[in-house]
Order: sequence, then structure tokens, then C-alpha cells
Amino acid sequence: MRPEWLWCMLPAALLTVLLWRQRSRSGSWSDVISDQLLPFLVSAQKASRGPNLLPGVLAAWMLAVLAASGPSWKQIPLPLLQKQDALILVLDLSYSMKAGDMSPSRLDHARRKLLDLLDQRNEGQTGLIAYAGDSHIVTPLTDDNPTIANLLPALSPDMMPLAGSDSPAAINQAIELLRSAGIREGRILLVTDGVSENNGHLLRNALEGTGIDLAILGVGTRSGAPIPLSGGGFLKDQDGAIVIPSLDETDLQALASSAGGHYHRIQIDNSDLDQLLTDPAIAGDQQTQTLDRTADTWEDQGYLLALVLLPLGLALFRPGILLCLIPLLVLTNSEQATADVWDDLWLTADQQGQKALARGDNEAAANLFENTDWAGTAAYNNDNFEDASSHFSSTKTANSWYNRGNALARQGQYDEAIAAYNESLTLAPEHQDAIDNVALLEQLKQQQEQSEGDQQNQDQSEDQDQQSEQSEQGENKQSDPQQQSGSDQSENNSDQQPDQDPEDQSETADQDSESEQQDDEQAPQDQPSAGEEEHPPQSAEAATPSDEDMERDQAMQQWLRRVPDDPSGLLREKFRYESRQRQGYRRDDEPTW
Repeated sequence: MRPEWLWCMLPAALLTVLLWRQRSRSGSWSDVISDQLLPFLVSAQKASRGPNLLPGVLAAWMLAVLAASGPSWKQIPLPLLQKQDALILVLDLSYSMKAGDMSPSRLDHARRKLLDLLDQRNEGQTGLIAYAGDSHIVTPLTDDNPTIANLLPALSPDMMPLAGSDSPAAINQAIELLRSAGIREGRILLVTDGVSENNGHLLRNALEGTGIDLAILGVGTRSGAPIPLSGGGFLKDQDGAIVIPSLDETDLQALASSAGGHYHRIQIDNSDLDQLLTDPAIAGDQQTQTLDRTADTWEDQGYLLALVLLPLGLALFRPGILLCLIPLLVLTNSEQATADVWDDLWLTADQQGQKALARGDNEAAANLFENTDWAGTAAYNNDNFEDASSHFSSTKTANSWYNRGNALARQGQYDEAIAAYNESLTLAPEHQDAIDNVALLEQLKQQQEQSEGDQQNQDQSEDQDQQSEQSEQGENKQSDPQQQSGSDQSENNSDQQPDQDPEDQSETADQDSESEQQDDEQAPQDQPSAGEEEHPPQSAEAATPSDEDMERDQAMQQWLRRVPDDPSGLLREKFRYESRQRQGYRRDDEPTW
């Protein structure tokens, strides 16, 4: 059952060779005395050197290896068990997930992390829910993880019919999904970059008394980054300022704790997944279900050979041998208790910091490093940009000035960052990264100044047209409130929205679906006419079933080629249809990002 243990037979073969050489020699005198004279010069009593233990050691070695390899000659039936572990993945697809503070974007990191989680999750059922202004089930509970992994890369904020971040709707849908599957105690993993205070209160109320555990995986950094738009530029709020969403870990930790779960921030390595998969909020009680089927498995009989080793152990026992085992007790101390002392003896502080940095413990690495550049790198990786800029300022090299500029830019101190980049260029004029970063920060500053000027001009124009707009609003106030709010929003904030209005999207989707339906209805009528033009009319006798089958196959191939193979398009239409069925709308107190 464990054939790799048979490799340990190789030392036994070497031991056999040593035993054979020892038996062929009468002692150390055989090296200096001829074999013909040795029996007359050395007595047999002196040549004897006590009992030979090598045969016993050889036999014990081979028996131990055979026992460890797991010999088996009998099969026994065992019942099959299935783990009842249901996990719902809830992915935030709001526009803030497109922020680039985690290159290339927060959403890319979240999707890769979920792919790693699916790869590690070998048992149980998993479901996926995506949400923005409303929530949608991507996949119900299933044990087919490759299907979920195939749909994850297609998810993006641009495919959601409503903009926003309605996390309570997603959690309620996850609870309904667990209840519909007959699961009383499931688990929910919320992957998001933030939850508003009002949504946090709704989440607590939704999870209260359900017995469902909630874990939160935070995506993003505390400094944040602008949200790029598909048409260029960055997302702005109603005041015309560029929106820079940041990760508020304090609120997420408080939310997870109040909901009986835990919070972890996303990491580059799999340390966060290791904690989540072994965390009670995700691992939970290992509930299993006994199936009606059984499977035959080989029974390990190695314990029988282990019983044979006991007499050999007694034969090899010698008085005083237990004293040799006392030093082994010293080596059984806790690794945690002696790790620090051991590291201090054999590793410098910088080497210990390098080990901590390699395993992803950036906070510990920043405290261990004595080299200020390495300490700044660890603090930067830990999103502690203030300490990072302080560490980088200790040295005056081109790289340290460049790194300090990066830390200052992440804090939003653009002028100080540009000054640091210029210092780096003074020492290294060909530092291309510093040149590119200076140009990028100058562009960001110009966009901010331009947005402020546009907002002032917009405020003046709004003051001039306010009376006329109020009169028009008064006439149409009772006719169509939703249409009025949509028109006001399009007139006043046309340059601030990341995409078209959700209602406009729904209308466009209706038109697209109607046009597609018309095409589908016309296609079956057009296709036979084309066939008649290509093939002249034939008599009934000339028509054969094989020709009809060929035409039918060609028609089927044409229809199959029209079916899109991009899952994002299918999911987009599915989400739009569900949103129209619900008559979904975004709450007024909910931001669009």
C-alpha cells in the first residue's frame, strides 16, 4: 500500500555486503598477516570478538521496511462517506473592485484567490453569487468546482445590470440557497473591498439566528486608488471629485466578529486560504453523510510483521542502553519555545527578516530588519506606507528616493512624491520608472485640477438653470418619479457615471433581446429559401433521405455557429433578465461604486 518505503531496502543491501566482508575476515590481524600463517599465530579465542549483531540488525531492518510498506492480501468493504460541507462564495462586483491599488486590479486578485480556493477544496459543495446593485446566482451548490472556475474569469462589474454594492441582498440570497438545498448550517465567504455602515447593520440582522457562519476576505489597501472607466478617465462623485475607495479593515473586522465569523485580508501567498480553510468559520464541524454504496479497500497487514520485531528487539537489548536515550529528551522540546533562541544563534536579524518576508509575514519582517531599505520594503508590502517612507528616507541612494516616492504616492502626497522622484533622477537620470511615475502623478494632478474647475463651472450653470428645471420638474413630478430622477441624474451627472443608467441598460437589453428574437424568428424562414436557390427543384423520385439528412446537418451546423461560446455574454443576459423580473432598482442611500 506504500511501495515508496521499499527504497529503504537499499541500505539493507549495503549492510549485507559489510556483513559478508566481516565474516570473511578473522580480525584486524588479517590485514598484516598472511592467510596461511594466521591460524598458527592467532588463537581462535583471540580472533573471536563477541557475538555478531549484524544479522539480527539486518533482519529487523528488512521486517520494519516491509511492515512500513503496508503489505496487504485481503480486501474489506467500507461504506462511502460524503462530507456535508456547503460553502457559498459571495463576490463583490461593484465598480470599486476595478481600483488599481492592487495591480492590475482588486477584482483580478479576488478571482485568482477564489480559483486557488476552488483548487484546494476537494470535498463538499460550493456555490457562487455575484452582486453589485443587486445579487445574482452564478452557480448553485455543486461539487463540480471546474465549472465554477470556468465562469469566474468572465465576471466583471460592467456586466451587472445595476451599479452599487448591495451586500445584504447577496447574503439573503446565499441564505435562501442554503435553505433550498436542505442545509441547516452552512458557510458564507464574502469577498469584498468594503461594506457600508447601513449594509453592515442589515447583514447582522439577516444572519442572526440562522446558524450560518460568515467569513470576510478583504480586498484592497488602506490608501486606495482611483476607479478607471472603460471610456477613459476615472470615476467621480456628485461633487466632481475623483473617487478613491479604500479598504476599511476595522469595519470589516467588526462586522465579521459581530456575525460570529472572522476576517482576513487577501495575501499574495496562500496563507489567508490556509487560515480560512482551517478556520472554524469556514471549516466548521465536519458533517458527513453515509451513502448506500460501499467500496472494497485493501486491509493493511503490516502490524503482524511489527509483532515479529518485538522478540528481535529483546534479543538486541543491552543493559545501560536506556542511558543513551536520555539526550533525546532534550531534543523533544517545543519548537515554538526554542525557535527564537535558535534563530538568534544562527541567523542575523536581516536573515530572520528575509525568512519572514518570504513566508508573507510582512509585519514581522518590518520589525526584524535592521537594514532600513529592507524594513521599508516589508512595511510597504504590509501597506504601512507611512513607516515605509520613513525607512526609505534613512538612506540617500537613487533606489531609496524612488521607493520613498512610491510610498508617498500611495499616501496621496503627490507633490512630495514628485520631489522624491526628482531626487532619484538627480542621482540616476536614466531611471525610467521614476520618469514614468513623475509623468503619471503630473497627469493625476492635472485631472484633479480640471475636475475642480469643471465642478465650479457646472455649479454656475446649475444656478442659472435652476428655476427652469424646477418648473419642469413640478409639471412632471407626479407623472413618472423614476423617469424624473433618471433624467436629472443624466443631465447633472452625465460625466460622473461609470456606465449608462440602470434603467437605460434594461431598456437597451429589452431592445436587444427583441431584435435577437426577431432574427431568430426570421432565420428559419430565410434558410430554406436560400437552400432552394442553391439547389434547383427536383422531382420526388430524385429526392433521397440522404440529401435531406445532409441539408438538416448543414442547417444544424449553421445554428450551432450562431451560438456564442463566451460565458460572459450568457451571464450578462441572465443577470439582465433576472433584474427585469424583479423590477430591480438601486437604493438611494447606496453609492454607485
